[in-house]
Amino acid sequence: MSSNTQASNQTADLQLQVQHLKNEMRNLQSMAALGELTGTATHEFNNVLMTVINYAKLGIRNRDDASRDKALNKILEASERAAKITNTILAQAKNRSESFEPTNLVEIIESSLILLEREMRNYRIAIETEIDPSTPMVTASGNQIGRVLLNLLINARQAITEGGTILVRLAPSQESGWVELTVRDSGSGIPKESLPRIFESFYSTKSGPDESGKGGTGLGLAACKDIVDAHQGRIRVESTVGVGTAFIIRLPIASQAKSAA
Repeated sequence: MSSNTQASNQTADLQLQVQHLKNEMRNLQSMAALGELTGTATHEFNNVLMTVINYAKLGIRNRDDASRDKALNKILEASERAAKITNTILAQAKNRSESFEPTNLVEIIESSLILLEREMRNYRIAIETEIDPSTPMVTASGNQIGRVLLNLLINARQAITEGGTILVRLAPSQESGWVELTVRDSGSGIPKESLPRIFESFYSTKSGPDESGKGGTGLGLAACKDIVDAHQGRIRVESTVGVGTAFIIRLPIASQAKSAA
């Protein structure tokens, strides 16, 4: 065997090993994202359960119709919220397919906000949404894009000390054939010198997990970029210190797309 052929074979083997390691990393990132999603949902579900228990006790203690009607209405509201939470996490756990298909981003936005509703409220963060009803579906893995959105929303929440606004915008891109999903926060912003490295693996502007146990590994944004790249999409960041940060994701429109409304 010639030295050139041997070198070529070694290069091919190395490429296969690198690809295998990349696939393993994606699997680990997917499992970590699902684990964090499960933790968030479990925490939210526990809060809902406490609401049900407390109003059930109220209904038992108070025999008058007005108190019981109030208790039953609150229990019904909490139960409906619990159903939404469990349906969201079950859908994430059940659908592990990597196949890309026409996907309604409105549904992904809604389910993500359901899971983080109480967390945002605890930090006094207002969520604003701007959804263009003419936005078509995109070609995507709904689970993967859902994890990207959750990661960006949690990052946005962490960038705001307490009391602020997060805007989630969905609209057709000005460039034909694309849809844009934007997450913009009114937080502390990212220093200019950090922006070029923001999507690097293991790079983080955070000192570690916050009091909720989230953030600081440096894997989040790198994983987000890997997922968006795999969708043949684009992700970019705009940030000004003291003003806030926006992450803009551009995804390809699905063929024979339908309106997201």
